[in-house]
Amino acid sequence: MERIVYDRMAELDSRHWWYRARREILADLIARRIALPGDPRILEIGCGTGHNLVMLERFGRVDAIEIDPAARAIASRRLGRPVMDSPLPALTGVEDGAYDLVAILDVLEHVEEDREALESIAGKLKPGGRILIAVPAHPWMWSAHDVVNHHKRRYTRRTLRAVVESAGLKLEMMSWFNSLLFPLAATARFAGKVRKKEDSDDKLPPRPLNALFEAIFGLERYAIGRLPLPPGVSLAAILSAS
Repeated sequence: MERIVYDRMAELDSRHWWYRARREILADLIARRIALPGDPRILEIGCGTGHNLVMLERFGRVDAIEIDPAARAIASRRLGRPVMDSPLPALTGVEDGAYDLVAILDVLEHVEEDREALESIAGKLKPGGRILIAVPAHPWMWSAHDVVNHHKRRYTRRTLRAVVESAGLKLEMMSWFNSLLFPLAATARFAGKVRKKEDSDDKLPPRPLNALFEAIFGLERYAIGRLPLPPGVSLAAILSAS
């Protein structure tokens, strides 16, 4: 990702509606759909500035990986110990068979070799371990946001299923999310294309709008993994070794 993306992440990840609501949606999904053992070990790959780490620590002891030096320094302070810098797909130096849960949240789309990345991640799981992933959806939504974030692709349900299965993994659950705000997001992306917008769309909206968006997006925590959601901006999935 470009430097400005990490800088905005560091500035906004505790206040922006998308980060705040997304954390709670994913926390509910973990609590309801992933049966973790006692004293679980958790790894987040591509943790950015570490904005998910406190949420993940609700469930167990967390390790993390981030390849950007500045973001890794912030994440290390938040975690209270060094964050690793092992890039995908190799994950050199990361212990095999060590983790009950590996979270890769809006990261897989940055990796050219997504199948090889999933295969490598699977090797880090304990028996019975799970992988939680989130990816951007709908290739037709490709915009300046994807360019600035250095995305390689956006996924469909079919392409995500295909890469999961080609990596020898079992798709236990897949769901759209960020569905309630999807019409607004799609309209904004189309408008950006018409205007030939060249930057990302992650600025903090005015406080009342930020609170409204967080409340609307946050409602999905009660449905994801329980009810089928309509198409959304993103896809979430839970994987296991087949």
